[in-house]
Amino acid sequence: MSKNRKPKTTKTNGGARVVIGRERFAKISAVEGILPSAGMKKRVAQFDREGLSAAARRREIIKAHKKG
Repeated sequence: MSKNRKPKTTKTNGGARVVIGRERFAKISAVEGILPSAGMKKRVAQFDREGLSAAARRREIIKAHKKG
């Protein structure tokens, strides 16, 4: 990370956590050997088109993987 750029942080219960972006998360996942499936890529593209919030994205992902 460059010296001029600070990571985004949010406060939760008195502690700070770093929020990473989609591209950085993809790079970290690739190092771990985790690659998104075609379905995952399609779902993310749909979420982007619909302009869903983070909470709405989580609900949709949970709904897609919910059994029963």
